[in-house]
Amino acid sequence: MTELVEHGHLFIGGEWTEPLGTDTIRVVSPHTEQVIGSVPHASRADVDRAVAVARKAFDEGPWPRLSLDERIAVVTRIKDAIAVRHEELARSISSQNGSPYSWSVLAQALGAMMVYDSAIKVAADYPYEERRQGALGPILVRREPVGVVAAVIPWNVPQFVAAAKLAPALLTGCSVILKPSPEAPLDSYILADIAREAGLPEGVLSVLPADREVSEYLVGHPGVDKVSFTGSVAAGRRVMEVAARNLTRVTLELGGKSAAVILPDADPAATVAGIVPAAWMNNGQACVAQTRILAPRSRYEEYADAFAAAAGALVVGDPLDPATQLGPLVAQRQQQRSLDYIRIGQEEGAKILTGGGRPAGLERGWYVEPTLFGDVDNSMRIAREEIFGPVVCLIPYGDEEEALRVANDSEFGLSGSVWTADVEHGVDFARRVRTGTFNVNTFSLDMLGPFGGYKNSGLGREFGPEGLSEYLEHKMIHLPAGA
Repeated sequence: MTELVEHGHLFIGGEWTEPLGTDTIRVVSPHTEQVIGSVPHASRADVDRAVAVARKAFDEGPWPRLSLDERIAVVTRIKDAIAVRHEELARSISSQNGSPYSWSVLAQALGAMMVYDSAIKVAADYPYEERRQGALGPILVRREPVGVVAAVIPWNVPQFVAAAKLAPALLTGCSVILKPSPEAPLDSYILADIAREAGLPEGVLSVLPADREVSEYLVGHPGVDKVSFTGSVAAGRRVMEVAARNLTRVTLELGGKSAAVILPDADPAATVAGIVPAAWMNNGQACVAQTRILAPRSRYEEYADAFAAAAGALVVGDPLDPATQLGPLVAQRQQQRSLDYIRIGQEEGAKILTGGGRPAGLERGWYVEPTLFGDVDNSMRIAREEIFGPVVCLIPYGDEEEALRVANDSEFGLSGSVWTADVEHGVDFARRVRTGTFNVNTFSLDMLGPFGGYKNSGLGREFGPEGLSEYLEHKMIHLPAGA
């Protein structure tokens, strides 16, 4: 039985504060369908208060004026505390969104710690100021913090995405208002406690759980200098529209429909072992999931049988059980969405190779079987639209040029992979795929390099020096001749 977790305060500017509104958010377990916690629902007045203290902290406070080493010391304490409390964070996240506990430990909690660690390394070596010889004389180019940041994070990987935004924002000297989703706000209270103990100055961080209406108010607030958003394409378009009224800078990390391309010379056992966790990761609730598997027609039946067997063998159950490989979806609406797409796929003529419904013996909870469709044409909706559930497409292709066309025939461009015996050939293939990240014979996300998408998968980058740059303004200072 999961212990009921109830919070009565909001974290505003580093202090636990009585909310100005009266609404609450009830957090429901996707496994038991029972309430497991509650938090205050931030109001517009709470947003105004958080923006005001963040504005003061940036305009007048010490944080952006500290040395880089001093800011690194604080962020390092946040990172170290996450390492100490990673099991607590993992259990909180799995209880809220259904992520398998083993995955939550590695990707949700320790993954967040790695994000902070990588950002610290990048920040320490970043060129914040440099002299250049301009066309008319010497110039000084400075990179300065952008200001007050609204960081809007999703429910699927809340700590990992929070770290992707908080780490570069804090290291560059920004103040931040973190807006967790209403489905998964409990872990953000642990993070707030960690940040407070780490010694962030007054006003630098606020945490405001809220729904879409209040989020939109935050995004459109004139006191916000930058919005960093992770979520759906539709929500990203709305964020961009609202932020544009104030010409607020935006970074958008949106959806994906990534292709894992198997070339004819790939090793079947290693390929299946590599793609299955990348396709069904986090219950299919991952923007980078490899949800289109492209197999050569000459070996299609072999791969269809292998992937169906591997997906069908995934252990489905209680997300807090360490043996679980696939848990429930975050909400009933997400369960119904996957079931609707399974119906659509069948109506379009695709064939279910494994799964296709609710798992036997799990009548309670928002579960969907790991599902693999075969005989999928890339024009089908199940191959074009982001399902965000454990539903994967196996698409046959003829020659390599057709595989490339199918991989690129998508409104998304976030991730992808190629599997081949010839690594150099795989790299050449990768160069021709229009995505922001790509893998050859592996699936990973390196936090020292840029992450982001082409096309409808977003704007801007996270991680690496490119991600740090998103939180900096560039200033040119003209110097007199001979300076």
